[in-house]
Amino acid sequence: MNRRPGLSARLKLTISYAGFLLLAGALLLAVVWVFVLRWLPTDDPRSIQRTFGAVIITGPNRSDLLRGFAPAAATALAFLLGFGLLGGWILAGRMLAPLTRIAYAARTAANGSLSHRIAMKGRQDEFRELADVFDTMLEQLESQVAEQQRFAASASHELRTPLAISRTLLDAARDDPTRDQDELIERLHTVNTRAINLTEALLLLSRADRRSFTREPVDLSLMAEEAVETLLPLAERRQITLDVTGETTQTAGSAALILRMVMNLVQNAIVHNLPAGGTVTVHTERRHDASVLRVENTGPPLPSELVPTLTEPFRRVTERIRTDEHAGAGLGLAIVHSIVRAHDGTLDLTPRPAGGLLVTIRLPGTPRAKGVSSAVRS
Repeated sequence: MNRRPGLSARLKLTISYAGFLLLAGALLLAVVWVFVLRWLPTDDPRSIQRTFGAVIITGPNRSDLLRGFAPAAATALAFLLGFGLLGGWILAGRMLAPLTRIAYAARTAANGSLSHRIAMKGRQDEFRELADVFDTMLEQLESQVAEQQRFAASASHELRTPLAISRTLLDAARDDPTRDQDELIERLHTVNTRAINLTEALLLLSRADRRSFTREPVDLSLMAEEAVETLLPLAERRQITLDVTGETTQTAGSAALILRMVMNLVQNAIVHNLPAGGTVTVHTERRHDASVLRVENTGPPLPSELVPTLTEPFRRVTERIRTDEHAGAGLGLAIVHSIVRAHDGTLDLTPRPAGGLLVTIRLPGTPRAKGVSSAVRS
């Protein structure tokens, strides 16, 4: 923004200090005039006493005192003005020194360097509070920018992979016209489906991060039932038992995003389960004005150091990689995390001692409605 040049804050404070000091001096002189000079006699004949033919002057009159007092008062006011300007300049500089450091940090951040911190020392005051808030903001911005850069690099790599596979298949078909066309079409269809699913996941993740949705009442128990019913055929093929329990649990948010959140959790629990005979339990409840969704599944044991990384986009870990038709892009729990964060909720991942994972989501609740229980089993 283009602004007209003006006085600096330091100069304004200096002028203010000097002005107040000068005003205080003037008021002091006015007090002296009102309460002292008014009682002095004037130079009329009534102020001169005559005794036995001799003239006795009782003391200095008002005009004499004014002639002597006015130059001294003017000198004192001039001294107060100079002292106020000099002292105000020094005091304003000391008081505004933290703002100089904050401005330097802001310019450094504007030039693209987010690693600089003010780290202002001293006791708590308004300027140090501002510096601490600014440091916190820089830390969050640096973390988000680094995360976005990693995400962009990973997304580019993930999108490039199916395109490279498609080009390889087409080049092979061009070089070998006798190749089975049905097999080529099927493989291209699989690769393109993966690319489409990845693109849709990226768009959904971006939408959740921007919070560009309208909030409306949502029943988590209904979302759980719908997700389980949709994924029931997948669970049956894998011989996984699905249980839905709990009560009507109301929250506010996007029904589509919350449904996708539950779908991702249930699908993740089915896919990363035992080869056969595993279970997935989906439970909803109200707890301390919060709407709680729990998804628990059996499966192989998960190392505790692996769990915190599961919500990172495109995070590939050996224990979580699959090679079947449900091999994901590494965005399932990342999308869940973004949706939960966009709804001002919390996500907690806990490995089960016997194997598998317990996912607990807490979303802001709404006024309680009558609870119902339901169960779906396969």
